[in-house]
Amino acid sequence: MSSPASAAPLGYVHSVETFGLVDGPGVRYVLFLQGCRMRCRYCHNPETWAFSRENAQTPREAFDAAYRYHNYWKNNGGLTVSGGEPLLQIEFLTELFRLAKQKGVHTTLDTCGQPFTRAEPFYSQFCELMQYTDLVMLDIKEWDSARHKALTGHGNENILDMARWLSDHGKDMWVRHVLVPGLTDDADALRETRAFIESLATVRRVEVLPYHTLGLFKWEKLGIPYTLDGVPTPTGEEVRRAEQLLGIEPADE
Repeated sequence: MSSPASAAPLGYVHSVETFGLVDGPGVRYVLFLQGCRMRCRYCHNPETWAFSRENAQTPREAFDAAYRYHNYWKNNGGLTVSGGEPLLQIEFLTELFRLAKQKGVHTTLDTCGQPFTRAEPFYSQFCELMQYTDLVMLDIKEWDSARHKALTGHGNENILDMARWLSDHGKDMWVRHVLVPGLTDDADALRETRAFIESLATVRRVEVLPYHTLGLFKWEKLGIPYTLDGVPTPTGEEVRRAEQLLGIEPADE
């Protein structure tokens, strides 16, 4: 009889998207996990913040559910785990990605990086996870740490440290930045972010994600005060300006 220590780690799943097109290369099966320590003022998934402890799955159960869709992934799709914050369930995530790599499935981690630390036991767990991770999609929400804390409830020093680690260890990254007028559109901060990104060796794509209010009804339903009420979505011109400041080449017309 197996001891509790040898039991497969459970993951607490919020929801899935079977045909994701924006969460990594190709067609993706996207698994959204519960739990996040950040409290981003513009979050469009605040219902994923809490651990409800419902919908518990083993890594095998979660992978088998995803692999049913593998014929749609072709040569460049695969499995993405998002949240919430997946790194809060790192043991489950590592085993899930290990099973995926046994089948040759491309694995993407979509993270804000907030749990990252070089302290144990997390650091060893993170290093093991990276053995089975093909791509990390990392949010850089704001360059200035004080403004980052005002925006999310946490500073960003460990997030930037995680980006450096990924670069130093040859791990491919996509960097994302949510553009909120009046909050994350400061020109100097975007230039600093660009300089930082250009210092990293493994950033394969940089994306500006325009702020939107499609998740506002979720805040209202949960009874959480929404502090960005009245903040407009950025115009196309504002998005293009941010892309230029971040060094993103314009798409071919």
